[in-house]
Amino acid sequence: MLLLFVFFGCAKKDSVNNSIDLSEDSLSVYFSKANDLNLSRDKRLFFNKKAYNIVVGQENDSLNRINLFKVANRYYNINDWKEFSQTVLLILDKSERAEDSVNIGKAYSYLGDYYVSQMVSDSAFQFFSKAEKIYDRLGDDVNLGKTLINKANLQYKAGDFLGAENAVVKVLRIIRKEKNANSIMYDSYNLLGLISNELGEYDNAIVYNNKALAVIDDEIIPEVFQSRATSYNNIGYLYLSSKEYSQAKKYFLTGLEQNNLKAQKPLVYAMLLDNLAYSKFKLKEDEGLPELFYKALKLGDSLKLNSCIFTNKIHLSEYFASKKDTTKALEYSKEALLLARSTNVSRDILVALKQLSIIEPKKAAIYNKEYIHINEELQKAERKMGDKFSRIEYETDVIKDENTNLTVQNRNLVYIFSGITILGLFLYIIKAQKAKNRELQYKQRQQEANEDIYNLMISQQNTIDVIRVKEKKRVAQELHDGVLGRMFGVRMNLDGLNGLKDEIAINQRIGYLKELKNIEQDIREISHDLNREKSELINNFVAIVDNLFEEQRRTFQSKLFTSIDSNIKWEEVSNSIKINIYRIIQESLQNCNKYAKARSIRVELKKVDDDLELTISDDGIGFNANVKKKGIGLQNMLSRTKECNGSFEIKSKKGEGTTITVRVPIEQKQIAS
Repeated sequence: MLLLFVFFGCAKKDSVNNSIDLSEDSLSVYFSKANDLNLSRDKRLFFNKKAYNIVVGQENDSLNRINLFKVANRYYNINDWKEFSQTVLLILDKSERAEDSVNIGKAYSYLGDYYVSQMVSDSAFQFFSKAEKIYDRLGDDVNLGKTLINKANLQYKAGDFLGAENAVVKVLRIIRKEKNANSIMYDSYNLLGLISNELGEYDNAIVYNNKALAVIDDEIIPEVFQSRATSYNNIGYLYLSSKEYSQAKKYFLTGLEQNNLKAQKPLVYAMLLDNLAYSKFKLKEDEGLPELFYKALKLGDSLKLNSCIFTNKIHLSEYFASKKDTTKALEYSKEALLLARSTNVSRDILVALKQLSIIEPKKAAIYNKEYIHINEELQKAERKMGDKFSRIEYETDVIKDENTNLTVQNRNLVYIFSGITILGLFLYIIKAQKAKNRELQYKQRQQEANEDIYNLMISQQNTIDVIRVKEKKRVAQELHDGVLGRMFGVRMNLDGLNGLKDEIAINQRIGYLKELKNIEQDIREISHDLNREKSELINNFVAIVDNLFEEQRRTFQSKLFTSIDSNIKWEEVSNSIKINIYRIIQESLQNCNKYAKARSIRVELKKVDDDLELTISDDGIGFNANVKKKGIGLQNMLSRTKECNGSFEIKSKKGEGTTITVRVPIEQKQIAS
């Protein structure tokens, strides 16, 4: 007889809301539709992929990782194991980078579920053990209980029934004080029922399954999981095993009465149909048979539920054997054996061989020989898997002990090096304070130099203002005493000639017109003088820089070529920029004179877009700008450029000279601190 129990486990199913509010954002809609059981598998995959494409590009924060878990849940529900595992690995990577222990543990648990689906029990056990360590360290008893149940289920499947039972008892002890732990209690009692059934303790198994049924709370364990239908199937199967067929039939019928069972849990629905048919067969109730078997088989085939298909075919083989239809009985048992071999489920192969030996007595010896061989191999594999589980547990304990020892050693190291650390910190503070003092002194000297430059420019401005006042007085005097007096005399003479038309009067008028032209020329010259005054006023910074250039040419032998863009409106450039530009030029020329050994130096100031660009180049010996430690001169230039919110670039190679480019915005914007 084939085991038809269902272990509830930690399903990844989110609650389904079939009524989608289209006013929600697209991500919420995609998540809802990806979990809508009324849609086809392909459509659910399509919507889940849409959700993944939105979430994967978002910032790695807690909400992003929660949404990725939602994506993984839906891949789990759709049985797309490849996408499920890739999504979980992405979550694990993001959680490790964020040092998010809670989600690291959850990702390990999901990877354990993945390897369970792939029937790689040792890898599943290993990841569940990693999750267990994290939840134990965090004191998260609820998730610790779920993880231990998963490990116990693996032990049960490996045939380690006592080990699984001990693990479940441990879980019940951990969660006994936890509120809202009904789902874990349900899983625990459900698994204890499975274990008791394997040990032949049917009465205990029924007690445990009834306890599982009693703790179901629809608010904690959503109806979509169909926990009641699962428990009714399990209890019915126990009565089936103890040959109480009438009682078994009642539970199977009750299970089939659960709402939305076929849509939400098609596997449980198919199993209940098949078990109901089998109990009717055992009760010799031919009504509805074998159609009920066929209905379960058709559903199993459509959903590719291999375990359900195998059981159906074994039951059909038994049914037709009882009806003396050996051909069909043999056909279904051979199909069951072929399916068991293709899925490599050893227990199913044993069941199929046993059925074939009953139907074909002449070949019973051959079937029994293979049965014995596979059974021995199965027992060896189960023992080997049990040993592997024990080894993983042992290695986990060893790691814990090593961590404890490392903790003690680290504590001792802390005591030993505390004095050294404090001494080093003390020395560092002294050194840092000295460096800070030097930096303050340097800044003070720099501030004093800036003040000198600023005072120089203010003095220059005051001088210009004095000259401007004098010039205004001179122009006013010239206009009053010269131009206006002459114009008054010409006007009076022209008035006297108005009534005269002889040749002498005409010649006099011509003479007065020439005088007016002379007065016009005098006014033009006065205007030019005023323009020159304005130009000198605007370009006083240029004059200061030109003085610096002239001093360079007089003092040093290197040729100096300079260019200052006439389009620069210096009145729009702030004094702080002018001061810093002046000092950068001064510092650069000083470096050229002291270190570069340059034959020629070129300085260019120009306007580029809304920026002021200063380029200083020389044909000197150059240096490796990538590795050479920057001296205080270059550091000063960098600092001044930074004060102007500008950019500083230096290009130099040995033997190829040096080029410094400084670019600062003319209009300085306030930068928020």
